[in-house]
Amino acid sequence: MIAFYIPGLLGDILIGIFILFTILNLIVAFNIIFIKDRSTSSTWAWLFILFIAPVLGFCLYIFFGRGVSKRKLYKHYRKDIEQFDDIINEQRYQVQEGKIQSENPVVNQHHDLVNMLLTRQPAFLTDGNDADIFVDGHELYDKMIEDIRQAKHHIHLEYYVFELDGLGHRIIEALEERLEAGVEVLLLYDDIGSKKLTMRQFKRFRSLGGQVEAFFANKLPLVNFRINNRNHRKIVVIDGQIGYVGGFNVGDDYLGLNKKFGYWRDTHVRVEGKAVDALQLRFMLDWNSQSKRERLEYLPEYFPVKEENGDVAMQIASSGPDDNWHEIEFGYTKMINSAEKSIYMQSPYFIPDNSYINALKMAANSGVDVHLMIPDMPDHPFVYWATFYHAAELIDSGVKIYMYNNGFIHSKMMVVDDQVASVGSANMDFRSFELNFEINAFMYNEDIAVQLREAFEHDVTLSTQLTAARYEERSFWIKMKEGFSKLITPIL
Repeated sequence: MIAFYIPGLLGDILIGIFILFTILNLIVAFNIIFIKDRSTSSTWAWLFILFIAPVLGFCLYIFFGRGVSKRKLYKHYRKDIEQFDDIINEQRYQVQEGKIQSENPVVNQHHDLVNMLLTRQPAFLTDGNDADIFVDGHELYDKMIEDIRQAKHHIHLEYYVFELDGLGHRIIEALEERLEAGVEVLLLYDDIGSKKLTMRQFKRFRSLGGQVEAFFANKLPLVNFRINNRNHRKIVVIDGQIGYVGGFNVGDDYLGLNKKFGYWRDTHVRVEGKAVDALQLRFMLDWNSQSKRERLEYLPEYFPVKEENGDVAMQIASSGPDDNWHEIEFGYTKMINSAEKSIYMQSPYFIPDNSYINALKMAANSGVDVHLMIPDMPDHPFVYWATFYHAAELIDSGVKIYMYNNGFIHSKMMVVDDQVASVGSANMDFRSFELNFEINAFMYNEDIAVQLREAFEHDVTLSTQLTAARYEERSFWIKMKEGFSKLITPIL
């Protein structure tokens, strides 16, 4: 009797679990369809997962599918940006009236892009910036550490990945040196991106007065319910005078010291000028959203007067899951639609929606010379094969696709008509456009645009072109991986 009783009991338990998760999934499905403001593709992808794997699908949704409330995350957002209201409102009026005041001819030519970035976000336009482009990690961090060692008042850092390896220790040592000199140092890192970090590792740093916070930190040991919404931004602000933004994280991998990836090709920008105020604003908003201490106040010391030593006009655009307005995605798309001659793009992950794909196809079929560069090796298998599939989709329209062979390309860059360029943390994929917190610099300057285009052309010599014939030669197994990756594209 016992032998028959146990299977029956187990069966009842399993049926009960199945019924419970079916009910829970129906509630989740109702929420996804009628409450959450998701794209159609994302909605169908989640419904597909919930339907084919009820228990696993529910667990995945709890960790990956929930949204973010701007009201809760940035409680003081309105107060924090009010000091910039005058400049933002004045610029919006100037652009709408066609009276934008800029001596930069590229700004005047692309005033519609300026206006779009201003409409829903405080991406105010700044003139007179000096910008330096870095495509090599060694050169970037040598310069950044030199700048850190010259800091007099404050150093603010925000990174997705911050590894305490060789490079990380070099930076921490430089920061601790400035802490001993009385400089304020704040470090905000992403809890998932920097999963190897613990507060114990910052014992000396904190004893010297340094402050460290983790973005969306674990609420329970080894469990983080915000896996899907991460702070992917990379920001450094020094004395309110120097800023850094781009794709490089902190770690030996980004110096090309990882044998798996080899040379690490990325793009970063060093900025001096009024655009640093926008980077400072973004850092302070993020810091105040996570800090367990008193909020940072918007003191004049954080926004000092700056000299105009350059000729680069710039807007700092941010986006994240806290806002349905996908600022950076729309900025990229607007650049594509404005192109008359050429488009150059680099992104390690290329998984955009159909509107983005169609914009590129229309540009190429209109005679615009369109180039896209992606990696020739995966760091995330499903993402890589989805990227491979979406890139190949453009070949028939005449888009030139290059696969970078000299290590791993992590650069997130777009250049249009040798005039406008964007460099930042946002990949050209669903995750960067809708799920992660991102930041990009949109730059209006022909010299910067040409410099980035020439860097792209150099990378072409280290790449293999993906042609239609080569794509058709892929194996059946690759086609299978592409097919599965395509199904889950909206949640990658």
